[in-house]
Amino acid sequence: MKVLVLGGTEFVGRAFVDEALALEWQVTVFNRGSHAPPAGVTALRGDRSAPGGLAALEHDEWDMVVDTWSWAPSAVRDTAALLAGRAGHYVYVSSRSVYADPVPFGASESAPVVPASADDGDGDYARNKAGAELGAVAAFGDRALLARAGLILGPYENVGRLPWWLGRIARGGPVVAPAPGEAGLQYIDARDLARWCLEAGARGVGGAFNVVSPPGFTTMRELLDACVKATGSDAELRWIEAERLLAAGAEPWIGLPIWLVGDDYDFMHGGDVSKAVAEGLRLRPMEETVTDTWAWLSGLGGVAPMRPDRPLKGLDPAVEARLLS
Repeated sequence: MKVLVLGGTEFVGRAFVDEALALEWQVTVFNRGSHAPPAGVTALRGDRSAPGGLAALEHDEWDMVVDTWSWAPSAVRDTAALLAGRAGHYVYVSSRSVYADPVPFGASESAPVVPASADDGDGDYARNKAGAELGAVAAFGDRALLARAGLILGPYENVGRLPWWLGRIARGGPVVAPAPGEAGLQYIDARDLARWCLEAGARGVGGAFNVVSPPGFTTMRELLDACVKATGSDAELRWIEAERLLAAGAEPWIGLPIWLVGDDYDFMHGGDVSKAVAEGLRLRPMEETVTDTWAWLSGLGGVAPMRPDRPLKGLDPAVEARLLS
């Protein structure tokens, strides 16, 4: 297989490159060149948001295109239109954020989607992803696979969720942990996301899929215990109820990454993934994701890269001190 990965140097895109190379596919990456390309790929340069920025993609053919774009949908529209006659399948890594509020626990791919257009410029994240889906489908039809991921974890994470927990727990001592520890979590390791998309795309699978683990695949307690074990620290998890956390100013998702309450919890950790499971979605153990992420993070001196367009994650030290006092 010949696969073109748009991006391919950071987090999810890098996972796609690594998994495609592991399948012994021929991999081309297309990006602005801000980061060195992984070994073993053909590198093309271009800025798809600039006039003439797609020129490097005008002459070759690929069996599959992988796109993780999160900004103006018009960029996906233009790229997909350019490649529709020279690529077999278009895998767009979308998001469950495309669903319109409220998203009840157990929602499937049939849930309503936010209004959007493939012609939109850069806007909010949900409409960007929904509009990009429309652009991919307009060009590729049922040859477009829309992978609606949720919480994505694993090595190369550049949004600061699991790396923050690992870093904080590695420092040891009392650590604020959001109760109840038995709350189920739903996520996907970027490598499992990539492998499923590549294999499904190679089989010609199209349409929209929620691509995360089943609800309750792990729990907050299991995840944080795995962080303690992986780091080998003396951290003591102090489980604190949501009411007290919120009253003290702990912010769900940002202040305490992964933790959510109320409708947000139902949305993020309650998606129906039976369609993807029936199509062969396989998941590695949570402990492997945590251990591999810590090994990668340790190799960087404990400081993970961060996307400049995402807010910094982590509990304010003053809030942490109040909660632990």
